[in-house]
Amino acid sequence: MNLSPAWVDFFERSGIQASHWSSVGARNAKDYEIVEYARKNSLVVLTYDLDFGAILALTNADGPSVIQVRSQNVAPGSLAPIVIGTVQRNQEYLLQGALIVIDESRERVRILPLRKE
Repeated sequence: MNLSPAWVDFFERSGIQASHWSSVGARNAKDYEIVEYARKNSLVVLTYDLDFGAILALTNADGPSVIQVRSQNVAPGSLAPIVIGTVQRNQEYLLQGALIVIDESRERVRILPLRKE
């Protein structure tokens, strides 16, 4: 819910199936409900919210995969090429379960379940 539904169009134009939470769940859903829905449906969560990574860490979960955007400008017109490139390069990791943190200049991939480093 913290990113624009316009992201869906950018993903679909790149051949990546996508939906915005507002089209599948309650607007006031708790983060853990979104995580559980994504896990049960083998979906990847794209978010600006740090709580999703924390949920994965605290629960020692092996899914769902989460892509966490860390940028001041999270508009799809600005970040879509970076996010879509990250999805395309990391499909294997996203299928097995990963937390990917990205910003304008880099990406960091951590395989799930998260372990202390």
